[in-house]
Formats: sequence, C-alpha cells, structure tokens
Amino acid sequence: MRLVFAGTPEVAVPALDTLIASERHEVAAVVTRPDARAGRGRRLVPSPVAQRAEEEGIEVLKPARPRDEDFLARLREIGPDCCPVVAYGALLPRVALDVPPKGWVNLHFSLLPAWRGAAPVQHTLLAGDEMSGATTFLIEEGLDSGPVYGVVTEKVRPRDTSGDLLTRLAFAGAGLLAATMDGIEDGTLQAVPQPEEGISLAPKITVEDARIDWTAPALRVDRVVRACSPAPGAWTVFRGERLKVRSLVPAPDAELGGVAPGELRVGKNAVHVGTGSHAVELEWVQPQGKKPMRAADWARGTRIEEGARFEAPAP
Repeated sequence: MRLVFAGTPEVAVPALDTLIASERHEVAAVVTRPDARAGRGRRLVPSPVAQRAEEEGIEVLKPARPRDEDFLARLREIGPDCCPVVAYGALLPRVALDVPPKGWVNLHFSLLPAWRGAAPVQHTLLAGDEMSGATTFLIEEGLDSGPVYGVVTEKVRPRDTSGDLLTRLAFAGAGLLAATMDGIEDGTLQAVPQPEEGISLAPKITVEDARIDWTAPALRVDRVVRACSPAPGAWTVFRGERLKVRSLVPAPDAELGGVAPGELRVGKNAVHVGTGSHAVELEWVQPQGKKPMRAADWARGTRIEEGARFEAPAP
C-alpha cells in the first residue's frame, strides 16, 4: 500500500523505520507536529519523526492543524491507501479521516479498551497493572474507541519506569503495526469492535499530578515515581525549592522505625524518607537547576538537620 505515516516523538520512530524497511509498502510522506523550541537557546527543532523522514528523503508535512486546507489538499494529492499513526499528538477531523480509503490506523500503547487517552503507559504503572501491551485500531472520531485489528502483550517488570516500558512497547508495536498493514493490504485482517466492558481512561499526567504525597503508602509513592519517569518527573519541595525524585527503593528498612511521612533520616551512605506506611530509601534526586545526583551526595551538600521534612502540599 501507499502510506502516509503520522507521528511525532522518538517512540514513533521504530514503527516508521519498520514500515520504511517493508518491501510491501511505500511510505510516501510523513505527517508530524510543527517544529518546537527546545534547549537553552530555545531554537526551533524538528520532531524526531521529521528528522528520521528527512534522513530518508521522505516528504514531511507539518500542519499547524490537521484540518488546514493546504494540508488536506496535499494529502489528497499524495493519495495514500492507508495512514498508520503512532503518537501524532493532534486530533484528526472527519475531513482528514475520509481521505485514505482504508482509513487511519493507530498504534496505541495499551490493551484497549483499557487506558484510552494520552498517557496509557503512565496510568498502567500508576494502577500497578501486571500486564500491558499495544493495540492497532481503526481511528474513529471518538477517543481511542475504534475497532481493533491486533494486539501484542508485554509483561510489566517490577522496577519498570514509563520510559522502560514504553521503549519495549515501541519496538514490539512496530512489528504489530507492520503486520496490521500487511493484513489490511491482503484482506486477511478485519477490525473487531472493542468490548464495552473494561474501559478505563488515561488522561495526560500534569506536573501537579507528579507531586509526591508522602502520606500515601510506600507502594503508591514508588508507582508515582516510576510512572512519572522520565516525564514529567516526580517531585517534592525542600526548603522552598523543587526536588525531583528520580528513583527510590520501596522496600522497608527493618532497622528504621518511627519516621513520619515526609521526614528525612540521613545516614552515612543512605537517605530515607517516611511515607504513610514505612520509610523508603531515596536513590537518585535532582535539585532545581542541577543534574541528577545520588541522594546521599545531595544530603551531604545540603546539610540536612535532624527532623527536617519535605513540604506538604497546601490543603
């Protein structure tokens, strides 16, 4: 088939590479979000998908909105049979969905109908799910509600961060998306409606969502830290400044007791903090404006007094 691939972040690149390498299909163009400012100089930088497409000499379309008439006219000129999508980042209007005769097929990083929305992997970890996966489905105007072509499963590992799990799903999902394109092309694959039971939503995780509540049990604190890594980054407040918590050890220390939620206990080589259940050990933290460092090094440089606590959110 003649394809127009839509995607934006690094996680979409494995699927693009797999389709480019396919002998059965042609990636005629790529649709991605407009260049965004990044880095200290705030220069305009093309998306990872745009950069990869340009390396391959593939035409790149960067509409401000997918309903822009100039974009729609060019899409019709290219004449794709199907448009595979991975983390494009914009809602597709009906006028765009109607262009390819075989529709737009999305690769979504959950086992639909679980975790429909922008942050399925983060919500998978927040919920403590033991199994995750990826799903290909035909895009409708509803939120990730279209009929399903195929799924691939992936076990959630005990210390997975969102970054870890998403990386594995990106590569497993790339193969699934390519197989879905093959099945659509040769007519051996039919989309099946999603079940009406088991629907859950995965809205975007905000910076405020990523603030650690130290009165929560250690298990919940650990899930927040792992779900928010690498972005937006779990955080807390110490002496009026934000401190990102990159990783921690949730298992209790048998010798440590009576540590109040948010209270810090600094040892020679370890920093513990109380939660609603038991104290946990901080591993890596990142002070405001600095690079990540081991918690013990941060504590030595900060000179933490006995009884010091992370600040609690305002009620």
